[in-house]
Amino acid sequence: MKNMYLIINPTAGKMKSKTAAFDIIRAFCREGYNVTCKVIEQYGDATVFAKEAVKRKQDLVVCCGGDGTLNGVISGIIEKNSEIPIGYIPAGSTNDFANSLGIPLKIKDACKMIIEGEPNKIDIGDFEGTFFSYIASFGAFTSASYNTPQQTKNFLGHFAYVLEGIKDLTKLTPYHLKWTADGKCYEGDYLFGGVCNSTSIGGILKIDEEIVDLSDGEFEVIFTKFPKSAMELSNIIYGLNNSVYDSEVFDFVRASEIEIESDGDFDWSLDGEKEEGKKKVVIKNLKKKISIIK
Repeated sequence: MKNMYLIINPTAGKMKSKTAAFDIIRAFCREGYNVTCKVIEQYGDATVFAKEAVKRKQDLVVCCGGDGTLNGVISGIIEKNSEIPIGYIPAGSTNDFANSLGIPLKIKDACKMIIEGEPNKIDIGDFEGTFFSYIASFGAFTSASYNTPQQTKNFLGHFAYVLEGIKDLTKLTPYHLKWTADGKCYEGDYLFGGVCNSTSIGGILKIDEEIVDLSDGEFEVIFTKFPKSAMELSNIIYGLNNSVYDSEVFDFVRASEIEIESDGDFDWSLDGEKEEGKKKVVIKNLKKKISIIK
């Protein structure tokens, strides 16, 4: 008999996980798993439950929720320095990371992939000791991920992030930064920055899947320069809409370590969760740190 922890966030996305919990448990019991189900009630529970799974020497941890829920599970496993494999059943509003991994969005199909799939090692980001699976970002659009009420996310899905992002455009703020990517130096005023290991971020920013490798030890780093004219703003919008970043309004590089210095503190978003920044931040790629089944 194999032992499994099922960690469910019943408030994620459109609350699919709440109604599908029985079907998920039944699917894995039929495959010979002894399932322990844990339901998230407050922030931080996912990390606590993941640590419990490691301590109890489970064979598998399955996470059902959004990208933020998965982030909590991953953090707990890394903190315990465990290699326990993770199965992901996406039930969030945008499911960016699931899309990048090619994980089905239908719960039944995601369960089948976990049952029949194999563990795949992928990279994880380290933001000053806090972990993220696919994006660390600041600036325009970033606050949409943590300022949009959960009820609005559940009702409108991805469109909720777009609406909140439009609000950001009415109060554009430049961030003056000095930063290095694997030793190469940059400086300027920026509108938005993203350190990514994904092909999609909130449906607003997309990266060609042909250049994204989730286990190569490198991030795709996109810093959008603050527009000085209507033409530059137009070029930014065009670049974001068409995933074209080889223009003067973007700094686009690939790197394993990024160091960022700013004139003042500002907030970041890690996988959609708010993270307080500092005047100096170091972001590192932890190559092939965890195993996701797919």
